[in-house]
Amino acid sequence: MESIITAVSLSSGHTFSKSTQKSIRLLAGVGVEGDAHSGVTVKHRSRVKRDPTQPNLRQVHLIHAELHDELRAQGFNVSAGQMGENLTTRGVDLLGLPTGTRLHLGKEAVVEITGLRNPCYQLDDFQQGLLKACLDHDAEGNLIRKAGVMGIVLVGGDVFPNDSIRVEFPSEPFQPLQPV
Repeated sequence: MESIITAVSLSSGHTFSKSTQKSIRLLAGVGVEGDAHSGVTVKHRSRVKRDPTQPNLRQVHLIHAELHDELRAQGFNVSAGQMGENLTTRGVDLLGLPTGTRLHLGKEAVVEITGLRNPCYQLDDFQQGLLKACLDHDAEGNLIRKAGVMGIVLVGGDVFPNDSIRVEFPSEPFQPLQPV
């Protein structure tokens, strides 16, 4: 299966859901142009409260469309951008990528994966039960967070639906994703 971007989204305000767009522009070291979460330092309100000088490791939020498929099969009504993601992908095991993986998006943009999105109560505010549906446990009982990954923009550029994704793994040993 080809790895592609299925949708691109942004919101200029601190809203839970983001509106899908015909394209978005990624800015190196900043994030998605015009998105409330773009910036060199943290923009998520809870993190700003703790320490507004922290580097923004959450410039771009990516969710795999396969999660939307899984959630719809459970009766949830979800589509691209509604869970707050900027990039909806298909054909990439986002949750299985190691920290530091670089995703080459379309013609020029590059996003480096910094960690997992830690799903929060806002998922239940959007649709009751969605938070629990975005959490699971592996065979050893470890928590699996399925609500996507976060990244920083290394190389800017315009990104469109149907753009290809090329995965570049970091040097071994790989470090598993942790919540950021």
